Amino acid sequence: MITKAKRRFVDLSIYLENDVLSDPPPLAPKITYQTHQDTLPEFMAMIPGTEAADYPDGEAAAAEWVTCTTHNGTHLDAPYHFHSTQDAALGERKPSMTIDQVPLAWCFQPGVKLDFRHFPDGYVATAADVEAELKRIGYELQPLDIVLVNTRAGSRYGYSDYVSAGCGMGYEATMYLLQRGVRLTGTDAWSWDAPFSYTAEKIAQTGDKSLIWEGHKAGRDIGYCHLEKLHNLEALPDSGFMISCFPHKIRGASAGWTRAVAIFENE
Repeated sequence: MITKAKRRFVDLSIYLENDVLSDPPPLAPKITYQTHQDTLPEFMAMIPGTEAADYPDGEAAAAEWVTCTTHNGTHLDAPYHFHSTQDAALGERKPSMTIDQVPLAWCFQPGVKLDFRHFPDGYVATAADVEAELKRIGYELQPLDIVLVNTRAGSRYGYSDYVSAGCGMGYEATMYLLQRGVRLTGTDAWSWDAPFSYTAEKIAQTGDKSLIWEGHKAGRDIGYCHLEKLHNLEALPDSGFMISCFPHKIRGASAGWTRAVAIFENE
C-alpha cells in the first residue's frame, strides 16, 4: 500500500488590509472592494448589448482595487532594495538583484528560528547574540538555511505600537549569517533593522551615521534577501520545518509580496 506523507502548513503572513496599522500611515495600503453588483457596468461595457438582467441573479464579479507599495504586507526584499550594488566583500561588486532575479532556490529551504522576544524594543542584535541563540537551540547553520527572527513585534501586530516594536538585526549579526551561506532571512517586525525611532535617538546621541539601516546595508557586502512583517513565529519550533516564500514576479522591483508558509513533513 502506498501512503501519502502527512504534511502540515503554518501560515506566517499578515493580512493586506485596511485599518490595521502595519505601516506608518503615509505608507499604508488602501483596498477598495467592489461587490458583484458594483461591477455590472464594467461587464456590460465589455460585452455590448447585455444588461443587468442577463447576468445570473443580477450579479457580475466581485473584485478589489489595491493601492500599495511592494513593501506592504508580508513581503520579500530583494538586494536592490538595500543598495544599488552587492557582493563587495566577495570580491565582485555588481549590480544588485531585483526581485524577479532572486533565485527561486533561496525561497524554499529549511528554516531555523531565533527567539529574540526577550530583547527590548530598539535593541540591535549582535553576532554574539546570534551565536548564543544557535548554541542554546543546538543548531548549526547550513548554507541557504532561512533564518527567522522572532521579536516582540509579533505580539504587537494590530496595535498602534507595532511599527516601533521589536529588536533589530545589526550589521555584524547580519554578516554572521551571510558569511555562513545564509541568503534569506526574516523577521516579524516592521523592519529587519531596529525601528527608525530608536535609530534616530542613537544617532542624535552619538553622531554615528553608520547606524542608519546597518542590517539592510550588509547587502552591499553580501547580497541577500529578507522577509518583513512575518507573523505567528511563536507557533514554530526552533527548526525541523521548510519555509516557502516565493515572491510575486514584478519586473525590476525592490520587493515582492509573498504568502510565507512553514511546512512540516511526515507529521
